[in-house]
Amino acid sequence: MFDDKFFVDKLLRQPAAPLILQKVQARLDEEMQKREEFYNIITEDDKAEFINGEIVYQSPVVKEHNDATGLLYLLLRTFVNVAKEGFVGIEKILTKFTRNDYEPDVCYFNPAKARHFKKKQMIFPFPDLAVEVLSESKESLRRDKKIKYDDYEMHGVPEYWMVDPDEKTVEQYVLENGKYRLVLKASEGTIRSVAVEGFVIPIQAIFDEEANLAALRNILLNAPA
Repeated sequence: MFDDKFFVDKLLRQPAAPLILQKVQARLDEEMQKREEFYNIITEDDKAEFINGEIVYQSPVVKEHNDATGLLYLLLRTFVNVAKEGFVGIEKILTKFTRNDYEPDVCYFNPAKARHFKKKQMIFPFPDLAVEVLSESKESLRRDKKIKYDDYEMHGVPEYWMVDPDEKTVEQYVLENGKYRLVLKASEGTIRSVAVEGFVIPIQAIFDEEANLAALRNILLNAPA
């Protein structure tokens, strides 16, 4: 959880605090205008995020990134559709936070949020489960492991997964008392979601098509009549 008191107290110890605040507010006003422009120029064809005052366009992904994203999305969406509980998005679902806007690779919204979504909606609230599939780019890794991690945690996103398609591992973070706790980092066994009740899959099903098909069959076999 963000310790705002620490930073406020530190700032107020500075004689130039009023001037610093004026400059910060001017920068934030400029950033807000830039963010509004971002909303006006992006289209369905773009994959872009707004992070700390800058528009970040996403580059094409390698096949293993695409495969992991698609396989996880297939399982999660099937499970949620069978249960008729919530909404699952992939790649271009723009989620709005206090300062930034992100497009998680896969995300889940609980039924209370999902029931208010509209057909033409392009901007969404923060999700209950956010999944980022890691790439080799140092800048992308910094965003996923630091900026997004901190922002998701601060805004109370209950669960965050970081999927590494190269190492074929998943890191699962769950929010506890306002802080993320690493509950799982593995390449074998199963992963059980906290935000999506009942969603339990083999980790290999995120990376292997045969394992994915078997997990998909299991979801459908155990679906309520």
